[in-house]
Amino acid sequence: MSVDAGSPYFFLGVDGGGTGCRARIEDEAGTVLGQGLSGPATTRLGIEPAWSSVSRAFGAAIDEAGFGPAEIARIRAGIGLAGIGRKGALEALKAIAHPFASIAFVSDGVGACLGAHSGQDGAIVIAGTGSIGLGFVDGRDLRVGGYGFPISDEGSGADLGLKAVRLALRAHDGRYERTALLAEVMQRFKDDPMEAVAWMDRASATDYAALAPMVIRHADQGDAAGRRIVQSAAEQVDTFVRVLFDKGAPRVTLLGGLSSPLEPWLAPDVRRRLKPADGDAVSGAIILAKRSLAGR
Repeated sequence: MSVDAGSPYFFLGVDGGGTGCRARIEDEAGTVLGQGLSGPATTRLGIEPAWSSVSRAFGAAIDEAGFGPAEIARIRAGIGLAGIGRKGALEALKAIAHPFASIAFVSDGVGACLGAHSGQDGAIVIAGTGSIGLGFVDGRDLRVGGYGFPISDEGSGADLGLKAVRLALRAHDGRYERTALLAEVMQRFKDDPMEAVAWMDRASATDYAALAPMVIRHADQGDAAGRRIVQSAAEQVDTFVRVLFDKGAPRVTLLGGLSSPLEPWLAPDVRRRLKPADGDAVSGAIILAKRSLAGR
């Protein structure tokens, strides 16, 4: 689509994750013109449902901005999307028709890293439903873990939940001390291991992660099993952070829903070295959009 070279551009940033999708439009001065929200946007749901969610989010932002076709044609879009590394996902997304001046895609993690460090070199550790360490230094991509639950995603909410169910079953058998946490876990399964087995057969990473707040609550209250599980998760996050520094990251930021509850459990040297985020993942997607204008 041709656009008058003298016209101002607008920048659309979208952060599409497993729990929801956020969009924001800014002008060249960084003024927010419109925002939008929608449901989960991950390629795990399929390309069409993921794009549908992204479209609803940026459609709401465009509506709030009051844009017509002329303004939409001057939008440069950056979209961070969960699951974009899956085979064929990026190619399928690039093939979708759009009304913008340009569009660029990255994973939601890369978008978050761009936002966290204002587009400069750095790394992030995300501890949420899943976990991953990633970043970029001198043109190199850094990655630690994040290969999916249950084979990876150490220190994540899903990992906390899985360990709690495992210990609860051992305690039920008499193989482990039955603490308040483990008793509460088994109450969810009516104190019947076969109920836990039936749940496991259909449980997703999100279902396991739903147990994480209970684990952290009991750990903070001194529950021995809870403390063991949370301390183990914190040690995994410590390792993510240290390895990213070892790989050359000049700064590392901890993000995700578990970042605040886990931070007090991290090793002192790790806590000292962590830096707060400059901006969010939508900011990162807007940085990506602006790079297309710079021809980078």
